[in-house]
Amino acid sequence: MFNPNRLAIARKRRQLTKKDLAERARITPLTLTRLERGDTSEPVEETVTALAQALDYPVEFFFLEDCEELSTEAVSFRSLSSLTARQRDAALAAGSVAFLLDEWVTARFNLPQPDLIDLRDEDPVTAAGVVRSHWGIGSKPIPDMIRLLEAKGVRVFSLSEKNKNVDAYSCWRDHVPYTFLNTFKSAERSRFDAAHELGHLVLHIHGASGNRDVEREADAFASAFLIPRGDLISHMPRVQSLPQLVSAKERWGVSVAALARTAFDAGLVSDWNYRELCKQMSVKGYRTKEPNARPRERSTLWQKIFEGLWKDRLTKDHVARALSIPPDEIEALVGGLLAERSTPPLAPGKQPPLRVV
Repeated sequence: MFNPNRLAIARKRRQLTKKDLAERARITPLTLTRLERGDTSEPVEETVTALAQALDYPVEFFFLEDCEELSTEAVSFRSLSSLTARQRDAALAAGSVAFLLDEWVTARFNLPQPDLIDLRDEDPVTAAGVVRSHWGIGSKPIPDMIRLLEAKGVRVFSLSEKNKNVDAYSCWRDHVPYTFLNTFKSAERSRFDAAHELGHLVLHIHGASGNRDVEREADAFASAFLIPRGDLISHMPRVQSLPQLVSAKERWGVSVAALARTAFDAGLVSDWNYRELCKQMSVKGYRTKEPNARPRERSTLWQKIFEGLWKDRLTKDHVARALSIPPDEIEALVGGLLAERSTPPLAPGKQPPLRVV
């Protein structure tokens, strides 16, 4: 039976209005509206084929059970006011497709169990220290945020929207935490986003999307988590210049702007000097292009998963067919987290890493 829910998900993923899709499929907008609402009887084969071709989705996709839909109230969505409705809906629909992929993978691999704690009653800085202590990190710098989150059971996906307005978001589903990161941003800013979303996952019951106080709390958590104050003071007791910040930021893997703000909050730089630093960063273009950029972090978990699948000669295309979704959706959800050419055919006789992850 044709599923209206899946039609809506596919349309949103392609960032099309109902009018746009109706024109591409050469049907009336009223017909499409009725189809999405489930108000019409089973559509004729020609209509379904036209819709599938217009959306570049397999016909089979539209005849499976409902996809779980995310609402803005169910996730921690940053910069909600700066998003268009199409961008917001496409990013949320990415979550629906990610859940399908995660269910398929979870049924075949032993994935790390979630190891997050409920810190709703803690202030952000204290919460950051508690998480570090719980995970045995202490005050040392974190070399790789994505690897850390994956090891602690957070399901990490990419948002390949090629738009900086879509920052990142996170949510809980069946006691499993999910984070979606914009891989279009710099490595430093993506690391901060990852820590920001971790803050949401441990501090907040989602339902305050875009709330300024909640976002400030997540920012404070991210700063304290990535740059513990004690470690900051011991390695940079005074801020003397912008070049000093550019050199020092490598230790914590953050943007020069984030380090300057954290140093200011820690009392290591005066209000006047902080304003001057901000002006210098703007003049040098550091707001848009990070100096001494670090390599982008990659997923260890997804690398192992696809290497394990290749042991059975299964590729991303096989997974897409199993889920009746376009291959480009797999690429959008995990491609930005994998190194280039990360899953080529292996040489004859070469064994991939362990399948169990």
